[in-house]
Amino acid sequence: MARNAADILTDPPPPAADERIVYGPEPLQFADVRHAGRDSLALVLHGGSWKATYNLTHLAHLCILLGENGVPTLNVEYRRVGDPGGGWPGSLHDVLLAVERARALAPRLVLVGHSAGGHLALLAAKRAGVPVVALAAVCDPPTWENDAVAAFFAGKAPVPEASPLAQAPLGVRSIVIHGTADDVVPFEQSQRYSHAAGDEATLYPLDDAGHFEPIDPQSPEVHVTLSAVAELLGC
Repeated sequence: MARNAADILTDPPPPAADERIVYGPEPLQFADVRHAGRDSLALVLHGGSWKATYNLTHLAHLCILLGENGVPTLNVEYRRVGDPGGGWPGSLHDVLLAVERARALAPRLVLVGHSAGGHLALLAAKRAGVPVVALAAVCDPPTWENDAVAAFFAGKAPVPEASPLAQAPLGVRSIVIHGTADDVVPFEQSQRYSHAAGDEATLYPLDDAGHFEPIDPQSPEVHVTLSAVAELLGC
């Protein structure tokens, strides 16, 4: 049975990271480091409809699993809707700052983002020239029927610069992983993005999977995520 977000977050509570670093002057511009000291690093971006209700703890268990499989992680916090400066474009600005901080930690980087975090990861990949693994990502905010879009853009129409689909191709490799039965972000978002991105994108449909299987360490589908990250890092 698929687990929901609350189960993944709290069952059990994740242990503390090895280190917490700051990447900017704002209070929420920090990230948790696990298994550092190697020549590669995955920058992990949590989802949660870009809302301040959700934080980086949401993907801590995935970061632990990545570390156990030889991939150091930087679990990035960023300003979200409800935080001063959060929303568009502040949230993306934070992610780009985190990427620059990460370059000082490892020469090989990959972005890994889930849901709304996948949206930010795809946009950051184009701007920073870093490959990306997008998990159940919001690939085209204007066509995602969710009130979170209006909040993220402060009631204004989303601009093309904020849509990975409109920005495709990104100029970097992208692996897109999405459950075909996702009832939060429709699978069709990833289908359309992958088609627009052409040869630089690879889509892995997860048959009958929902929104959280790609990040759930207890799901069989999470091994697709692990393999994708390892592939883009050349591990």
